[in-house]
This record gives sequence, C-alpha cells and structure tokens, in this order.
Amino acid sequence: MKVLFLYPSWTGSYGLFGHFARRNSTWPPLNLALLAAISERHGHEVTIMDGEAEQITLEDMAQRAVALKPDMIGLTATSPFFHISKAVAEGIKRIAPHIPIAVGGPHITIMKEQALLAAFDYAFIGEAEQSWPEFLSRYEKKQDLSSVAGIIYRDQGRVVSTGQPADITNLDVLPAPARHRLNMPLYKLGTLRGRLPFTSIQTMRGCPWKCIFCASEALKTTQMRVRSPRSVVDEIKQVVERFGTRHFYIVDDVMTLWKDHILEICDLIDQEGLKITFEGSTRANLVEDEIMARLVQSGLIRLSFGLETVDPEIRRTMKKQVPLEHYVRANGICNKYGVEALNSVMIGLPGETRDTVRATLRFLRNAREVKQANFAIAVPYPGTEFHELAVKGDKGVKLMTKDFSEYRRYGSAVTAVGDLTPQDLIDLQNEGFVSIYSAPWRWIPMLQKHGAIGGSLMLIRVARLLSKKLFAPSGQRQSEQLVSLGDGGFGSVQDMPVAMMADQAPMTSSPDLLQIESPERDLVAPAGHYGSPARPNG
Repeated sequence: MKVLFLYPSWTGSYGLFGHFARRNSTWPPLNLALLAAISERHGHEVTIMDGEAEQITLEDMAQRAVALKPDMIGLTATSPFFHISKAVAEGIKRIAPHIPIAVGGPHITIMKEQALLAAFDYAFIGEAEQSWPEFLSRYEKKQDLSSVAGIIYRDQGRVVSTGQPADITNLDVLPAPARHRLNMPLYKLGTLRGRLPFTSIQTMRGCPWKCIFCASEALKTTQMRVRSPRSVVDEIKQVVERFGTRHFYIVDDVMTLWKDHILEICDLIDQEGLKITFEGSTRANLVEDEIMARLVQSGLIRLSFGLETVDPEIRRTMKKQVPLEHYVRANGICNKYGVEALNSVMIGLPGETRDTVRATLRFLRNAREVKQANFAIAVPYPGTEFHELAVKGDKGVKLMTKDFSEYRRYGSAVTAVGDLTPQDLIDLQNEGFVSIYSAPWRWIPMLQKHGAIGGSLMLIRVARLLSKKLFAPSGQRQSEQLVSLGDGGFGSVQDMPVAMMADQAPMTSSPDLLQIESPERDLVAPAGHYGSPARPNG
C-alpha cells in the first residue's frame, strides 16, 4: 500500500508569533516518522509531508496529498491543533472523498469517538505502534477490523470501538524513526550556540507523577517503559553518520529520573567517539553536581525545569512538591558547568491571584542564578484534572471556551481564575516577561542565544512594553503582547484576540457506540515511585 503521513503547518494560524516560533525552532514529527518506519518494515511504500518544515499551506497540502494517490493517509493531532488536522482532512475529502483518512494522537486518545468527525474514517487511540501495521494489513486484504485493538471506525452507520490497545512493553523492538523520509536539514533549534540542526530522540516513556495540568490518567503516562542504552546510542550513531546531525533533544519527561540509565548512555556515547550535543528536561531536585559534570562531558548543553509557581498552596493543588530551594541550586549547578538552564513558569492555576503571580516574579527577579524563564498561561487541556476543575467551576477556576483552537499558552487565556479574567492573565503574562527580561544579568544570555540583532530587538520590545505599562492611561489595555517562543526567547503579536464563549453550545453528543471488549491492565506506577530501569513500575 501507498501510505502518506501528513504533518500540517500550524504556525501560519498564529500571525507574528508563528513567524518567530518558526524562525527559532522547527521540530521533526517523530511520532509520524516512527509509524512510517513501522509501515516500511511491513512492506508499505511511505511518504511523509511535513507542511511546517516545508511551509506548505493547508490548501496546498490537500492538493499535493491527493496528487500522490495514496491508499491511506495518516494524521496526528493534539488538542490545540486538532482543527488544523480537521481542515486538511476536509480539504482532501472535498477533492477525493474516496481516499481513507486515519487520525491519532493525544486528542483522539482522550476524546475518542467524539473526535471521529465526518472527515476522518478511522481514529487510533493510545499507542499505535502495534495496531497500525495490523490495521494496514487487514484493511489491504479487506478483512474485518474488529480484531484490531485501539481503533474507532464506522460500520454500516454504527460507530465501533475496539477498546484500548496493548501497551508497548519492549521499546527496543521498535525501529528507528524513518528520518530518511524527512528533509533533515530543515530542522533547527535555537541554543546559546546558535541555531543548530537537530533531531528529537526518546530514551524512555512515561513520568511517575500526576500534576493536574497533565493528562496522565487518560494517556496512561505513569506507565514507565525504558529503552536499552545501546539501542539509544545506536540510533544516535545512525543519525550522525547518515544525516550529519549532531544535536539531539531528548524528549523524555524526566531525563535524569534514573541516573544509571542516562549515565550508561553517556558512557556509550563516549566509547563510540560521538561528538554530539544534547538537551532535555528534568525535575530540579534530580539535578546533582556529579551527574551534571558527567552529562556535560558527553555533550549536555541545555536543561529545562518546571518551576511553575512559588506559592506553596498552588504547588500543593497542582501536585508539584519539589522544594523551591532546589530550583536555585539546580540553576546554579547548570551555570557552574556552562549549561543553559530554562525554567518554565505557569500562571492561572487554581488559587492564582495577582499577589501569587507577583510573588513568583519577585522570586525570579531576585534569583540571580536564574538566567532564563519561560512564562506561560496554564491551559486546561482535555483529559487533565485541571480541565475537570475548570468545567465544574471548582477551586475558583471557570472555563470560558470549549474551542480547543484557543487553548494556547501565549497571548491567549481560556479560563478565569478567582478575580482574574482571561485578559488579566494575558496582561500579567506581559508583565512577567518585562519583569524577567529587564534584569541586566539576563541580557548577556539573551544576546548569546539570539545574536546581537535578535537580542537587541527583544530588549527593545521589553522597553516598549515597560514604557506602555508606565505611561498608558489607566485602564487602557496594551495593544502589543509579548509571547514566549518556548525556549526563553519571545516575539510580539499585534492585537491577538481572546475568545470568551462561556455560552457556547456544548459538544454534540456522540452516536451510539458499539463496544468490543478488550482486556484492561492496571500497571500504573504510583505517584513519586522511581522504580529502576530494570523494573520501572516496581
């Protein structure tokens, strides 16, 4: 079969923010590349069309997709960009309604049959690495699909769900993503060393904690799985030799969760003589001087932490119980070894007030060890405990729209929290960027990272927003909003609207669902449980 995977461009929908985000980083669709490799392993002819990297409009993508005459089209979707995948699918169906379209991703896993819109023929829930090839085989042979776990489809007017697919317990059996189907030179990421050609890579799946802003239960992310260090380094070596790419973003939720695991990867990198750089995310309390020295020796150049807020009550509510002193210490260790540290901050969580936001800003303003901070607005994504609270109106949080396309973290807010309106949260976000980046000791890292011209432009934007805040008439809203680019940089957006549709009609009810029973497994690791690489779930 001819299988076509589509990754539509999303930045075009976000004006100037999208322009800055695209210039700073273009990410490879690793999930589609993995399914592409699995498809090739089973004898199918595969193409990946990355509309974001290649700057293909949605209309043009639909035209090109039809021109390739595929036997099956695959799309993926997160909640904020589900409308984009829907638009491409609708464009294809208008031209060639006979081409089948399958869609998967976190949004589908959470919304299930509600996401099986008219433009989609098949929906995949959970991990699709096993269900996808089985589905292609049975579809090609025109066989009954009801035995393929993890899919939703229509059969003579009925919506059929085959239940939850089996978890992938051995990640080493999966092939390396089909990066040869991507235009690898197009993927670049901004760092203090400039914009580097890069690719993402995964060494483990899962996170043992259950923060309220993560869909850990719906997506079963507390189920921990780990790749062998040898398989990881073999993939790194393959990328270096085949594509010349030498920077890697490790997409693990907690890169230093198991020291033995990441240190063995470092040992193998050194043994293979791989001159690479890499980065990842972790928890601040899992950063130690000794392990940092070892990671840097093998190429670590950036590490991210989720600070979120300094308010103790909000931290308890969001189930983030890392003591604040660890963030200062972790940033200090990064600075000691020349590692770029990025701290993510989130405003608008349950219990937020102007005072709690400004307490976080005071902490950041006075913490000289913190060189960069990313200031986002909390979003109640479906499947999260935060979303449930917002829908019910609990803990002072009120959901203002059911339009997932508005569920963005920058320049937009979809909740009211206590006395704070969505516009208040946007204004506080702008105030936060001014507060953080007006500190002189942060200017040098900013200039290093974005260059003299880019860094100077950012400082000018900070000065402009600061002057507007100081001299604008009372009650007048700022017309320019500062939005993060996701790695400590930021750009401006002119008059980005905020949708507040509290009276919007609820989602249409789903059709009758025919359930096909599949075995359920309860292997979720308890919160805070570390396990080990050998026994990740205890």
